[in-house]
Amino acid sequence: MQTQNIEADDTSISDHMPSTLRTHLVKTLRSQILSGRYKPGDRLNESQIAREFNISRIPVREALSQLQEQGLVMNHERRGMFVIQLSSDEVQQINSLRLVLEAEAMRLARARMTPEILAELTELVEQMEAWDGPLIDAAALDRKFHAVIWHAAGNPYLERTLNSLTTSLFAHKALEHVSQEIRRWRLNHHRALLDLVSGGNDDDPQFALLTHLRMAYSEPERFSSLALTDAHRG
Repeated sequence: MQTQNIEADDTSISDHMPSTLRTHLVKTLRSQILSGRYKPGDRLNESQIAREFNISRIPVREALSQLQEQGLVMNHERRGMFVIQLSSDEVQQINSLRLVLEAEAMRLARARMTPEILAELTELVEQMEAWDGPLIDAAALDRKFHAVIWHAAGNPYLERTLNSLTTSLFAHKALEHVSQEIRRWRLNHHRALLDLVSGGNDDDPQFALLTHLRMAYSEPERFSSLALTDAHRG
């Protein structure tokens, strides 16, 4: 059946199919971004997408805004929406802040650990170690594990800051087209963090996190005081 042209005014579109159309667009555009149809740095032309789906620009704009909240899309003022693309410096600047903020969250989570939180983290680690599916599922499991720790810290301001800080970073990493073997290898390094926050060892959270980040990033400490310390020792 031919798709009906929905070139009506903005009000009628919002009234008739506000959530279903937007949800479909978000799911489809997200899939196209993650599959590589749209590459990092590509412009997402609102009018072109609207023509492709034979709809008004309003639901397209709403869908792109939702993808921006998820970190997959960035809004460049006066230029439009683009697929997320972070420079090497931007990635490591974010990671340098993570080394400070997430290490604090790990200390707090370890002090406030409960059997329920431990069970949730353990289940996530087991899922990661058994993972053999789509890359986006691996990225979601990775982020969920860290988000549970941030929440367990018990400081909503710290949790919100980490969520906001890392949204684009995790999205950027999800778009990295690496092999299943590399992704699986990275996922299998979360048990060390689980042992730390559960009290299984007394390692320094910051250095444990640095070791963890080095599995996926080159010099994640480049813009942190840890790099200054290493340079001074050198």
